[in-house]
Amino acid sequence: MSKLGTLGARLHRGEIGYDFVGKRKIWYAISILITITAILGLTVRGLNMGIEFQGGAVFTTPKHMSSSVNQAETYAQDASGHDAIVQKLGDGSLRIQIAGIDTDKSDQIKDQLSKDLKVDSEKINADLVGPSWGDQIANKAWEGLAIFMVLVVIYLAIAFEWRMAIAALVALIHDITITVGIYALVGFEVTPGTVIGLLTILGYSLYDTVVVFDSLKEQTKDITKQTRYTYSEIADRSINGTLVRSINTTVVALLPVAGLLFIGGGVLGAGMLNDISLSLFVGLAAGAYSSIFIATPLVADLKEREPQMKALRKRVLAKRAQAAAKGDPLDEPVSAVPLDDDESDDATPAVVGPRNQPASRNRGRGRPSGKRR
Repeated sequence: MSKLGTLGARLHRGEIGYDFVGKRKIWYAISILITITAILGLTVRGLNMGIEFQGGAVFTTPKHMSSSVNQAETYAQDASGHDAIVQKLGDGSLRIQIAGIDTDKSDQIKDQLSKDLKVDSEKINADLVGPSWGDQIANKAWEGLAIFMVLVVIYLAIAFEWRMAIAALVALIHDITITVGIYALVGFEVTPGTVIGLLTILGYSLYDTVVVFDSLKEQTKDITKQTRYTYSEIADRSINGTLVRSINTTVVALLPVAGLLFIGGGVLGAGMLNDISLSLFVGLAAGAYSSIFIATPLVADLKEREPQMKALRKRVLAKRAQAAAKGDPLDEPVSAVPLDDDESDDATPAVVGPRNQPASRNRGRGRPSGKRR
């Protein structure tokens, strides 16, 4: 078995673990800092809205142009009096976008570009785009986002509980805010492809969160009937038990998206690939982070406020203090010790390390059936 597979198996069995919930204040602080940075970038720099949202003209030159991108950008700005965005496509043609111009102005710019680029005017393709189309896309996207959020909250509240629904909603808003903020800071153009990417990452972000929640739901059944572990410790176990799975699914999803972003967009210069791949890349990474460091710790925070969970924590700590006073082995955190359903409250907890195994696994071994002597 590979080292990663061995690590995943040990995490799943609870032999090792990291205290994610115990250090939740650190993750909250990091997330708040990243979110504030994203909001500041969005406020100060704003989004670079594409021509589909502003309206304007798109000129496409013939293949294998000798002019560079910088030269074409200078020609386009001089001819239009507006800022221009020029991209060199994979076949060597140039895509020139100029926002805020009408039909008459478009014809003049086309004629001037044909002279500057030394290309026949008939070979330059000009497409006019109205801003109303982009507005419709934006409105539909907002409607789809609102409907998705409502359905997510309703589903999670029914399938799990309302605290998990709130935590998942906070994680989704966290992911979207960071992704949009990165767009503002990087200055990438916002196009319909960007909107598609933003809507796509919602499903990826929710997937990892639901996987952890499902594990947490299973392990917290009848939690108040035992006095070995608190809710936060079992939440830690759920995160650790699904950690390698979350990392694997995220990496597998990020690899092709990285190919689109760095090869398709960076090397080949395909603008639409840049638009959709950046939102997917940032959103997938943020979604994996939020499912581990935000959603589940937030659920633990909310649950620990319940009177039943407060009483459980007091009983657990009291039992551990009593065991320590007697010199008995202390109960280990759930992230380090497997939780067996058939273990009673009086079972001696296992100690971390290869020399000791959970008590339920060794129960009855090497001893004949019947009464003890």
